[in-house]
Amino acid sequence: MTESSAPPPSPPEHAPAPAEARSPAGGPECADMPPPARAARPRESRIERAILYLLAMVFLALGIIGVFVPGLPTTVFILMAAWAAARSSPRLHQWLRRHRLFGPMLVNWEAGGYVSRKAKRSASLAMLACMLVMAVFRPPVWAMILAASCMAGVAIWLWQRPEPPAGR
Repeated sequence: MTESSAPPPSPPEHAPAPAEARSPAGGPECADMPPPARAARPRESRIERAILYLLAMVFLALGIIGVFVPGLPTTVFILMAAWAAARSSPRLHQWLRRHRLFGPMLVNWEAGGYVSRKAKRSASLAMLACMLVMAVFRPPVWAMILAASCMAGVAIWLWQRPEPPAGR
């Protein structure tokens, strides 16, 4: 084998990856490498993080309103707020996780998509109450069918979610 056709020596494991092997975010693309010692900068740009933070605040506001307004879902908006906050504001995300009302729900969801039986019952009763209100106010038939179908789909999906393990 001649010198020109010999493969280049591989760099030691502690050496940084060459620039051409790095992802656009600056880190190596090798999945088996340990994470960096300090937290990596989020992939989103400042504008994207600002938009996600704004969405997190809007979703949080809607979730809080949903606590008091029947028919407006709280859980879905809090989950969306946590998703957006995790990508834009670690501080807001941690605040949500530590919140006495929203925290347990978020921790259960992030741990494995768990939904407590109490949350399932509450959501089911709220959907039933909405159906009763619709029956009293008699919206057009198509609206009643659409709403009932959506609520039935959500209820089926919700009751199929696993419950948190004992002790959570």
